[in-house]
Amino acid sequence: MDERLKGKNAVVTGGAGGIGSHVCLALAAAGANVVVSDVGAARDGSGCSTAPVDLVVDEIKRRGGAAIANYESISDFAAAERLIGACVDSFGSIDILVNLHGNLRDRMIWNMSADEWNAVISVHLTGTFNTCRHACLKMREQKYGRIVNVTSAAWLGTLGHANYGAAKGGVVSLTKAIALEMGKYGVTANCFAPIAATRMTLTDEVKASMQRRVEQGLITQQQAEQQLKSMPKPEQVAPLVVFLASDGAVNFSGRVFLVEGGKVGLYSEPTPEKVAVKTEEEGVWTVEALEQFFAETVPAGHMNVAPREPGS
Repeated sequence: MDERLKGKNAVVTGGAGGIGSHVCLALAAAGANVVVSDVGAARDGSGCSTAPVDLVVDEIKRRGGAAIANYESISDFAAAERLIGACVDSFGSIDILVNLHGNLRDRMIWNMSADEWNAVISVHLTGTFNTCRHACLKMREQKYGRIVNVTSAAWLGTLGHANYGAAKGGVVSLTKAIALEMGKYGVTANCFAPIAATRMTLTDEVKASMQRRVEQGLITQQQAEQQLKSMPKPEQVAPLVVFLASDGAVNFSGRVFLVEGGKVGLYSEPTPEKVAVKTEEEGVWTVEALEQFFAETVPAGHMNVAPREPGS
């Protein structure tokens, strides 16, 4: 057993999911005591079951680790407080918080209902705030903590689920704020954007799209099946999370990492790309001057992420 997290106590939300279960097992293998938290809901957030959580807890114990189950809904502020409290009551402290919970309500923006928007924001963004808020209170007191929040490449822009992209962008900004506020207390906060074959990615829509490509003759059935089989495995995500939860990552905070199969990386930080300044003597920018400046400095291919289709 790896002992880099020996004596540390971790909470993992979404701990029964495809990535979550592997993260729980990896944290426990590194010596951490783990609170496995999950409501056991379907992909869209409906329903609940204790069985998936119990399976992960039982497997950790079978391998010689320590774990307890928690079935609270992190979208509820008081329930999230009880979750963090369960870790402190059972193991003595909360040293590591990994937020992996999630749901999807895919819809194009013009068809999305308020309920579909709120359901995703409530789980992904509000749920992450809830657990972080209560964990930060304890971590501030003990002057130590590691927070690892899952985001997605959707935070850079997405198609077909604006609610999900907005939530994941919010998680990045929330994590950066936590890093700034909690750094002086010995707490780091980072995000990671995984790509892996889970029920969140291997959706019916993805499979249907692949089948349409087969029917259109773009790929063969064998190629389609191979592409689905070759998607990165969820267990390939776990080592990065363990690293971010360890003291080996003490100098990283407020950053966004990527992980896809054997590929890991660090996203660059956004910076102004094209800048021009008018002095006070030159006066304020006019609309005409702005139009000319950007036309001259921004390549045409970088102006519009989704140009209008010809004839539309």
